[in-house]
Amino acid sequence: MSAAPALTANEAAAELLARVLYAEAGSCPVRGIEALAGLAMNRARLVLEDAAAQARFANGEAPASLPRALIAVLRAPFQFPTRHPRHKRHALFAAPPEEDTALAVCRRVAQRALAGALPDASRGALLWHGALCLPGWAVGRIPCAELGGLIFYRPA
Repeated sequence: MSAAPALTANEAAAELLARVLYAEAGSCPVRGIEALAGLAMNRARLVLEDAAAQARFANGEAPASLPRALIAVLRAPFQFPTRHPRHKRHALFAAPPEEDTALAVCRRVAQRALAGALPDASRGALLWHGALCLPGWAVGRIPCAELGGLIFYRPA
């Protein structure tokens, strides 16, 4: 029995982003999914340029390419809650149901984001939360976008 071929960094980044999008926003309208993808790409681009962003969004990693920066951002602790094994929707990240059309949407959005073909619906955001909660860090901040049940902020 032969092993499956290894994924390229671009393929791995697209699949990881799709799974995060699915677990975090798969039940949201497409604009919310696109905005969350835009936020992830904003963080990845910033990580390529800035050491402080590497520490904040990529667990100190200094990746050499955009796909690797995106992987670092998506794998960093505390950036996307559903990545944590104890999160109530972690199973959607770890083993998404292949037949779900929302997963197919998330995969298309992820591929478009990595290809640079997705406008940034988050409007430059680096921070976000669901609309049903208000974390302490968001008190007093003005959102730059509210889409699909998600609220987005630029850094202060």
